[in-house]
Amino acid sequence: MLRALWTAASGMQSQQTNIDVIANNLANANTAGYKARRTQFQDLLYQNVVQPGTSAGSQTLVPNGLQLGLGTRPSTNTIIFTQGSFQQTDNPLDLVIQGKGFFQVLLPSGTIAYTRAGNFQLDATGNIVDSNGNALQPQINIQAASQSVNIAADGTVSYTLPNQAASQVAGQIQLANFINPGGLNAVGSGYFEPTDASGAAQLGVPGGQEGVGTLQQGYTENSNVSVVEEFINMISSQRAYEANSKVVKAADEMYQQVNNLTQ
Repeated sequence: MLRALWTAASGMQSQQTNIDVIANNLANANTAGYKARRTQFQDLLYQNVVQPGTSAGSQTLVPNGLQLGLGTRPSTNTIIFTQGSFQQTDNPLDLVIQGKGFFQVLLPSGTIAYTRAGNFQLDATGNIVDSNGNALQPQINIQAASQSVNIAADGTVSYTLPNQAASQVAGQIQLANFINPGGLNAVGSGYFEPTDASGAAQLGVPGGQEGVGTLQQGYTENSNVSVVEEFINMISSQRAYEANSKVVKAADEMYQQVNNLTQ
């Protein structure tokens, strides 16, 4: 019975973690470029009361054995990198990546962070920056007198000046890709940092041979969170939590019956 209490408690703690992940997904349902997470579980150690394959006689073996599980725990919360829906905007600097890849931005610490959020704008010096003011890398500068900005599918950024028919090329956006994007470390504000699990960033031109997607100007990528699916997951997690709590109650009542035997 004591084993049942701790096993059920591990289930309740695991479902609490699952609810925490679901809550974060729902909180970011309208966050540009956000990618949902899914909690995965694994069973814990087993106590072998009777080892499978143990000799049951001179020429017979126990076919199945008797193993008692000790509960569960959350193992990972996997990032789901499916494409979010596109939302059209009036900002010519808003970009979405159709396919794989990440934008690169320079953090104040001097390190490069990677993001799917493409809601860009210009700073006071004409550099393209994200919503946090961090510069897009490679750095691209657009003159203040420019009348229109065009960003091609391959990342080429150009603009026109007054009384000039020819456009000026400001630079080309590069995208980063990872062998295992699920191994990236999320650091908040829509940023990811590489780890040994993700591998090093592989840079490429949008739509090129490096496997990264193309760019679409005038759109932002919405979160890929499905509110309906998250509510279903939340209900399922609540029911699992409730079932484990009933096991705790049943084990407690059994203890109570045992204690009453001595009275």
